[in-house]
Amino acid sequence: MKPARAKRRNDDRRSPKKQTAPREKPQRQPEPGARPAPPRRNGALPDERLPVILEVLPNDDYALLDSGGGQKLEQYGPYRIVRPEGQAIWQPALGPAEWNRADAIFTGDTDEEGMGRWRFPREPLGETWPMRHDGIDYLGRFTSFRHVGVFPEQATHWSHMETLVREARRPVKVLNLFGYTGLASLVAARAGAEVTHVDASKKAIGWARENQEMAGLGERPIRWICEDAVKFAEREARRGNAYDIVLFDPPAYGRGPRGEVWQLFEDLPYLADLCRSILTPKPLAVVLTAYSIRASFFAIHALMRDTFAGDGGRVESGELIIREKSAGRALSTSLFSRWVAS
Repeated sequence: MKPARAKRRNDDRRSPKKQTAPREKPQRQPEPGARPAPPRRNGALPDERLPVILEVLPNDDYALLDSGGGQKLEQYGPYRIVRPEGQAIWQPALGPAEWNRADAIFTGDTDEEGMGRWRFPREPLGETWPMRHDGIDYLGRFTSFRHVGVFPEQATHWSHMETLVREARRPVKVLNLFGYTGLASLVAARAGAEVTHVDASKKAIGWARENQEMAGLGERPIRWICEDAVKFAEREARRGNAYDIVLFDPPAYGRGPRGEVWQLFEDLPYLADLCRSILTPKPLAVVLTAYSIRASFFAIHALMRDTFAGDGGRVESGELIIREKSAGRALSTSLFSRWVAS
């Protein structure tokens, strides 16, 4: 999870569209290989807004202090961390003295299994350390693949989702696919939603449950599901279960717990259509984030508009960025596209 915090509102809402017929379910062929692309819908395309740049500004919980030379210097609470960043092709604005104050550095050194290592110049730090996002306590983690258990740029999506949940003034069900360590799920639960969190990694699910307890949200209704995201969504469609908000943050490539293969370009159209099929009659939003792909946000924007043809609403697409503290540069981290109901 796949954490400034200005809340984004759906300012041009219209009266909700009445919908009585159940949503059609995408048909999937049984043979192996790429998942079948759904047929194109003939309804009117949703309104659109693009490009949309959603940015995270430096704050007490998180700040991008500086970047450049293929690295980024971040502040997570009391800790300074240096990690690789391929898009930082400029030069750092801060001098070596500031970078050398880092508490943890991802070295890129590899062991026999090809995993990276962390170096702690000051004093050894444990695998986890206490962190906070907007009043929610959670555990940061030093992983062997350079991540730290949270994607700070997602904070803009979380605040938007929280606004939708609170302003709905009714019970809201949220499905978080590829949920990672659970910050989005915790924000939704705190806002009052009933949450289903799905991730194929048993370890990530364990971390997410720890974070729920750390945040003091143990009594909030969150279902933790360790399963392939596509298979879970297919089963929900067969059972007739539906959600008001769906978040999905798929990897470029991945494998499920039973060897299921995920290829973003081949399988994303099927999953987008599947997410549409498990929405309630009065849905609120579907949010797609895409990392580590060689594509324009125009591509996923067109896909989402086609997926929600005939459903009204609006598709907003663009990039998630983090605003650097040192020189004010924008570091782009991912593409996104979200459909917001009328």
